[in-house]
Amino acid sequence: MSESPTTKPTKPTKPTKPFGMSRQERILGELRRTGEVRVSELAGELGVAELTIRRDIGKLADRGLLTRVHGGATLRSPLDTTVPAAHTAAPTRFRVGMIVPSLSYYWPHIIIGARAAATQLGVQLILRGASYSVDDQRRQIVSLVESGSLHGLIVAPDTQGADGQALLHWLESLRIPVVLAERRAPSALALTSLEWVTTDHVFGGTLAADHLASLGHRRVGILTSAGSPTSWQLRRGWVRAVNDLGLECVIDADLDAAFEDGDGLAREAVIAGILDTCRATGTTGLLIHSDPQAVLLQQYARDRGWSIPGDLAIVAYDDEVAENAEPAITALRPPKQHVGRLAVESIVGRLTDGAARPIQRTYLLPTLHARESSRTLSRS
Repeated sequence: MSESPTTKPTKPTKPTKPFGMSRQERILGELRRTGEVRVSELAGELGVAELTIRRDIGKLADRGLLTRVHGGATLRSPLDTTVPAAHTAAPTRFRVGMIVPSLSYYWPHIIIGARAAATQLGVQLILRGASYSVDDQRRQIVSLVESGSLHGLIVAPDTQGADGQALLHWLESLRIPVVLAERRAPSALALTSLEWVTTDHVFGGTLAADHLASLGHRRVGILTSAGSPTSWQLRRGWVRAVNDLGLECVIDADLDAAFEDGDGLAREAVIAGILDTCRATGTTGLLIHSDPQAVLLQQYARDRGWSIPGDLAIVAYDDEVAENAEPAITALRPPKQHVGRLAVESIVGRLTDGAARPIQRTYLLPTLHARESSRTLSRS
């Protein structure tokens, strides 16, 4: 129908910006959901200035509802003594042990998510840091289990090889419920009681290949971290997608896990060899796991005159430090805080419902954060 001559067109209304109390409720809601918030992300989502969000966070911190950190806020930390804490935690119902292989890289975000859920659900979380050694993992688990005071366990054990499989069988035999975090048991073991919450890293490999293909890259490569539980899953999705998309994977290397900490000359020799192969084969895109290796390769390439992404597009996996590189590196980000939160929720569900609750195994999808290190290839 045509517009009536006497009717003035209605101007589109702009989205209403939330008022102060509404913004603060959004901040607290996001904190309960994920354990932390970032000023820049909240400002973008709510359509307000970053200064406004900082003021909101300041007011909530002054009331003891959260803890201010650089660039954002976290759930109220037990170490925060600036003001009396608000009484928002549920009464303790369960004691749950949590054993992770690292307290410095990747896992802090999972711990934050677990702590957020634990605070909300009345769980006392007993955290222990182990290593990637099966013996160390088992020793830490035994120490907690033998205390006799735990209701459940959240663990991230090695699942590969004979030792890893033996550890999984032992965890299956425990009398308390066990949830694996960022791990899953091989199907061939036919374990029936272990539950898990993990990122679908196989899909992550698929997503990386699809991203590079969508930008026009045809010859690509993958570099992973030797010994990482994530690497083999990334490769599975990558190989499948590369074949389905008609790409050519020219470079396929598993770098030493200590690559970023090794001798400078030896490291540079490895990187130089990779870049020489890229140049010789016309490889224009790389997926690199993990972030530190991606950053090292990129800065070495730029120091030697490579254009990123003109000569080589780089996609990292983990998104721990990729955003801080120059240029910022496109990265796939596992939903780490959600893994921690859902692991605690799974344990509580099992402890509350008992055997009546079906065994639950949850897979979460990583998300792609496109940045300056990848872009559409120019066509002459």
